[in-house]
Amino acid sequence: MSRFFRTANDSDSSSNSSDDEEEMSSTDDEAPAAPRAPVQRNAMDRFLRGAGGSSDSDSSDDDSSDDNDDDDEDTGDDQQPVRILSAHEKRMAEMEATGKVMDNALKINDWVAISNEFDKLVRMIQRQHNVAEPIPPFFLRTLNSLEDSVNNALVKEKEAKKKTNATNAKALTAMKQKIKKALREYETDVNRFTADPEAFQAEYNAVIAQHAPAAPAPSGAPRPAAAAGEDAEGGPDFQPVGRGGRTMTFTADVILKTLQAVQEARGKKNTDRAEQIRILEKLLEVAATPYQRLRVLLALVSSRFDYNSSVASHMSIELWLSAQREVDQLITIVTGNTAYSVQEITGDYDELKERSPDDPEEAGGIVRIRGSIISFVDRLDDEFTKSLQNIDPHGTEYIDRLKDEQVLYCTIARAQAYYERTKQDDPLSRVVMRRLEHIYSKPDAVVQALETTADASELKPAMSLAALGTTSSLIHALCVYLYKSGNSLLRTRAMLSHIYHHALHNDFHTARDMLLMSHLQESIHSADVATQILYNRTVVQLGLCAFRCGLIKEAQATLLDIFTTQRVKELLAQGVHVTRYQVLTPEQEKAEKQRQLPFHMHINTELLEAAFLVSSMLVEIPLLASIDSEELKRKAISKPFRRLLDFADRQVFTGPPESTRDHIMQASKALQDGDWEHCRDLIQSIKIWSLMPEAAVVKEMLAKRIQEQGLRTYLFTYAPHYSTLSLSLLSRTFSLPLRTVTSIVSKMIWNEELSASLDQSTGVVVFHRIDLSRTQQLAQTIADKVGAMAEQNEKTLDAKMGGVGGWSDRPDGAKGEKREQTQERRGRGERTRGTRGGARGRGTRFAQGLGNEMGSRTG
Repeated sequence: MSRFFRTANDSDSSSNSSDDEEEMSSTDDEAPAAPRAPVQRNAMDRFLRGAGGSSDSDSSDDDSSDDNDDDDEDTGDDQQPVRILSAHEKRMAEMEATGKVMDNALKINDWVAISNEFDKLVRMIQRQHNVAEPIPPFFLRTLNSLEDSVNNALVKEKEAKKKTNATNAKALTAMKQKIKKALREYETDVNRFTADPEAFQAEYNAVIAQHAPAAPAPSGAPRPAAAAGEDAEGGPDFQPVGRGGRTMTFTADVILKTLQAVQEARGKKNTDRAEQIRILEKLLEVAATPYQRLRVLLALVSSRFDYNSSVASHMSIELWLSAQREVDQLITIVTGNTAYSVQEITGDYDELKERSPDDPEEAGGIVRIRGSIISFVDRLDDEFTKSLQNIDPHGTEYIDRLKDEQVLYCTIARAQAYYERTKQDDPLSRVVMRRLEHIYSKPDAVVQALETTADASELKPAMSLAALGTTSSLIHALCVYLYKSGNSLLRTRAMLSHIYHHALHNDFHTARDMLLMSHLQESIHSADVATQILYNRTVVQLGLCAFRCGLIKEAQATLLDIFTTQRVKELLAQGVHVTRYQVLTPEQEKAEKQRQLPFHMHINTELLEAAFLVSSMLVEIPLLASIDSEELKRKAISKPFRRLLDFADRQVFTGPPESTRDHIMQASKALQDGDWEHCRDLIQSIKIWSLMPEAAVVKEMLAKRIQEQGLRTYLFTYAPHYSTLSLSLLSRTFSLPLRTVTSIVSKMIWNEELSASLDQSTGVVVFHRIDLSRTQQLAQTIADKVGAMAEQNEKTLDAKMGGVGGWSDRPDGAKGEKREQTQERRGRGERTRGTRGGARGRGTRFAQGLGNEMGSRTG
């Protein structure tokens, strides 16, 4: 068998064969060597240093048997044990080697090499910091020596007449700055070392001896059986160790010192974040005073947030829950000990020393600790939202994660109670806004569940559901407090949240009046993206509120602008709208994903589209029936609806309706034909209505509105063919009370939509026909063109002044009252001008007046 296929016991056989050859080659004068006892070795021993000559003999060829003999003689039982260096000793040896290289470079005035080696030495000292070891005297001695050498070299360079090497001179100048920075950074240790080097060395040796691990036994030395047994059974020989094998002790005396080392290592490249968290958890267990617990908790919560360095991903749920519990503990400690206050602005920054309210240095007997509880609360809330964004909303994990909102809301309420007691206005406004964002868009039952969890805590805010009674009163109190704050962004978001809550509870007129009086539609385009999204959500909810209340025209006008852009999901932060020729960069895609709302906050876009299209149907179909010219038909109030209706008209074959759009388009055709019953059945058969609150009431309201608009459409369509029409016949045809029919016809006559009169004695409608002369027709054409020019000028002025013009080009969804009035005026004018066979309303009167004026001038 080839020697390349040896087994684990080949080394023993080769060793024995070499011993036999040695005995055979011995001379007669020499005494024969005593045979060696076979040594039992396992397969791994041949890879260890000092394990005998087996590894050498295995790697040799048959031609070098003499070398094998020498190796066997040198690596016998008389081998000296190898001493294993500790991690501290290795670091010191590496520093000394660097110091020797610097000394050699100093002899030849090579400052480039000195600069490189000094950088290496500083990095070694930084690693000393990471393992919480003191500054070695060797480094301080090197600093003082280098300072003198640099000063002498600079003096010689000035006295020298010839110029030195430019690279060397640049490195010398850089070394001067590095030395100055190092002396400033380690000023305290340098001063102590300069004052008494021997005492500093003795103190350093004592600290190292105290924290040094037990010296390892040399290789080959026997180990006591008792110690081995204790280690195997997990006895007292096991102690916690840190990096480099250093034994770590956690006591109340060294908490602040260890905490200082942990904070200095935070954020550095080679820092083990998990190890830092474990150290801080141990420190929290042994913390004795409130000051120590506050300091450790502030560092521990920050370390948990720093554990995940990626901005795109979210914290793990276990890490988040631990941070939430520690923030609760922090609030409890700082609330129970009024002598301690956690503030964002304090006098000390890096100083870590034991402080007590009894110290005369503390102003007012209050220890002020640098920290920010509201920042922790904000980060908890943001990480909670980020986790919901990254979890599949259709699984049970999303529901389980959503249950954690109760503990988060309790923490927010506790933070609000703390800031109410300490009277810190700015953090209090921020935490009130966070609390408001969790409840403004939720039903009353969910808000009551959250408030019950908050009331179970021993720390309760002044503004609570138990004190105010109803959810509307609670949200009103929170919003009123934010209205008085000095932060304009918080005021704007509070106003939008308040409007959203009113719209959610079907209080349309209050929500509409608040929105119009706030004038947010004029300045929302300059707000941040999150506030623009909240504005769009509020406007959409206001439109749904109007639809639920039966205010069809208001709902259609409110939802029109956001559907005109064809970017509903993008404007509501419920999806990313990408066109065919648009490619998002990775940064844009990441930003879009970060601003998406969690799934449970989404507004159902299919339900929203159904409400908009049905509202547009009830507004547009009577308008189409009232006009007779193709030019006026092209002027639509709802272009998205008109586009879908034109597409449905072009279809050669129409099958049974499947989607929501199909139902509404076929219902629109039925309403145009006067078949209001079929239209009602199609609209009520849409399944999406089941997702709307009080679906039965909404369906009943829609049936009533379809009957009324069917009557209006019938009158607009067939008015030219009648001279009189019985009201009782209309009542029976559309299944409406006679009082309702009379009211609708009277309103149409009053609004000049219908050229007729009402004869109540006989119960009929008498239609009038007025034929316009050529002059009146021309005058009406002029009036139409003048109105179009005035409307175009208004749009141009709005766009120039930065008003509401050009809304579809902006993603903020701004909509002004003036534009709504313009659309209403335009629709009313179209209905007036398009009355079939009747008088032309105000346009007719204008034409008649213009004709009379022209006749009088001609006469």
